[in-house]
Amino acid sequence: MHEMSLAMGILQIVEDAARAQSFRRVRSVFVEIGELSAVEPAAIRFCFDAVIAGTLAEGAVLNVVEVAGEGLCFNCHQTVPLAARYDPCPACGGYPVQATGGTEMRVKELEVE
Repeated sequence: MHEMSLAMGILQIVEDAARAQSFRRVRSVFVEIGELSAVEPAAIRFCFDAVIAGTLAEGAVLNVVEVAGEGLCFNCHQTVPLAARYDPCPACGGYPVQATGGTEMRVKELEVE
């Protein structure tokens, strides 16, 4: 389960921000997770709750904003919605479709005290 290491990375980002900006408590963390990122939102929430125990983020809510997958079809040259990597182009049925969006995972915002 790689979500545990990702949750630990989120906590590290939060702790680094706390040192840099001198806040003492985190109430909410907003994370964007792309549909094609291979990160399961329910699993990352579970792991986040486990890693924040005893930290300045204890009790914080992890808000997941899901980002739709998007790709560029090399066959028809259209930007198309993409539900999974290596799927055919939904417009023309062609291959390959290069993922251009929805592959990321990033911390977007912190609500702090």
